Amino acid sequence: MTTRILDLDRERLAALRGRELTASVAAAEGRTMVAEVFADRAALIPMPGMPGVHNAELVASFGADIVVLNLIERAWDGEQLDLPGLGTFASIADLAAYIGRPVGINLEPGDVPEIRRAKPEYAKRLIDMGAAMLCLTANPGTGGSYEGLARVTEELRAGLGDDVALWSGKMHHAGHPERVTVERLTGLVDAGADGVVMPLPGTLPGVTKELAAAAVAAVQDAGAVVMGAIGTSQEGSHANVVPQLALTAKEVGIDAHHFGDSFLPGMCDPEVMYDYSVAIRGRRHTWNRMALGGRGYRRTATA
Repeated sequence: MTTRILDLDRERLAALRGRELTASVAAAEGRTMVAEVFADRAALIPMPGMPGVHNAELVASFGADIVVLNLIERAWDGEQLDLPGLGTFASIADLAAYIGRPVGINLEPGDVPEIRRAKPEYAKRLIDMGAAMLCLTANPGTGGSYEGLARVTEELRAGLGDDVALWSGKMHHAGHPERVTVERLTGLVDAGADGVVMPLPGTLPGVTKELAAAAVAAVQDAGAVVMGAIGTSQEGSHANVVPQLALTAKEVGIDAHHFGDSFLPGMCDPEVMYDYSVAIRGRRHTWNRMALGGRGYRRTATA
């Protein structure tokens, strides 16, 4: 029987990856928090020259179950990860063990830096480094389309095999306006995605509760989980917005709840994410996850 991600301690969380991660999210019945952060940012730097706290640590301490690194090329020198506030890491697996969370990576179709480009050779390198999941999406203004995402999803599934977690979809228009439809989202599952990303109702014009409910049901019936995304800067909104977004997400059946990276430099408002977490899973599970924060054993790239 699959263990719910809610019930995993920091060591088992850090080791969670691939289709096991997707199954663990599904088993948690809509109570998984995902936070996306810039790879090269440490929002809490108390004084110039002081190390501060990396954004991945900060969102983990406020209840994130899964951390996704955006703009990975800014922290990757070809041999190691250099993360402000944390130092250097030889692999993504070492970073995951240090913060006690599975770490996913954003990849994109189109003309983006190589390590972030959704090509099998780059994706395989990230998986070999310990990436827990690959989120195939598109940053603002990059022109990503559902057709392009379906194409790269199919290419990566063929190149990486069945065990890798591929979550695919858009959080906003990404510079290529097109309607969110049930057919476009289920097409990502047909292409090989075991997770589909869609904007939460209330975050992107035209994504209604009725559309979202139909899309979630169709994607889940096709065998994938759904990650509802807050990626239109509302991750930096006021706390009074949270109940509407969170309870609507639960109502339509969202499996994982994503907070984007637009508020503090390269991350969400952690207090808003906390309030959202309490709304969807209560204080007991939220506080339990927060208490599993803290830095673990660190192996630097030169160790």
